Amino acid sequence: MFLPHELIIEILLKLPVKSLLRFKSVYFEVKGSCRGFILICGSLNIYLWNPTTGVHKQIPLSPFGSKYGFNLDDVYFYGFGYDHSTEDYLVVFMSHHDYLQDSPLHLEYFSLKANTWKQVEALHFPYSSVVEPKGGCLYKGAIHWLAYRYDLQSDVIVAFDLVEKKLSHMHLPHPLQCGGLWLYGDYLSVYTKNDTDDEVEIWVMKEYKVNSSWTLVLTIDLSVCPNVAFSPLCCTKSGDIIGASERDRLVKYDKNGQFLELHSYPKYDLICKMTMYIDSLLLLPGDGDNKQA
Repeated sequence: MFLPHELIIEILLKLPVKSLLRFKSVYFEVKGSCRGFILICGSLNIYLWNPTTGVHKQIPLSPFGSKYGFNLDDVYFYGFGYDHSTEDYLVVFMSHHDYLQDSPLHLEYFSLKANTWKQVEALHFPYSSVVEPKGGCLYKGAIHWLAYRYDLQSDVIVAFDLVEKKLSHMHLPHPLQCGGLWLYGDYLSVYTKNDTDDEVEIWVMKEYKVNSSWTLVLTIDLSVCPNVAFSPLCCTKSGDIIGASERDRLVKYDKNGQFLELHSYPKYDLICKMTMYIDSLLLLPGDGDNKQA
């Protein structure tokens, strides 16, 4: 196998047809994972699913009017994480109108334990998304997104603390146009590509929330594998780096940035985003509401 089972895999919707139909969505995709559960968002439905056990749970729509569907006029931030202080899973949605910089932010989260949506007041939110809307990066008890801050005219990392239910931001290495946010080993990390897309730089924040601790740790030469795009996704315990290339290929480099292998996998009509997934037999709070696929 190209990857050990506990590492990055493409999460395909392998639910029975009768369960798949209940999504009532023409288009839906994976938006994140946490402790063995996958967050799936569509134009009409939200689901949490444990591929190991087949258990899935539908999340009710937010009563606060968050438009989490795929509307090009809006900017969306998604997240899914675990609050260890309350042993609760949280689904987080944030949105506002991109073309109205001072428009109010919709920031709400669904508590699995309370089985309800809660709104977080945010009077000023001078951010918009700088990359394709996708699930945030869960790290240190917070969900992180790349965003553009209007008043500073620069890209930043926005974090939503799952315990304190507060937003904060961190600066990026300057100057740096980030291609994405991910976890490199035990560190929060960003990567950037040069103008010709033949080189990727990987930066890590050695001390969390300490902006001066950003360190360039690796440069990957993409020219050894011509015409193959590369976006880092995860790294193995041995330091090998695995990334996505196009929609149907995975690329693997060693800890020194040397190319190891390219792996293609079948294309499907219903394709979801890639996410980190680890086998788990855990149940969600209120397991009486969990359904077996």
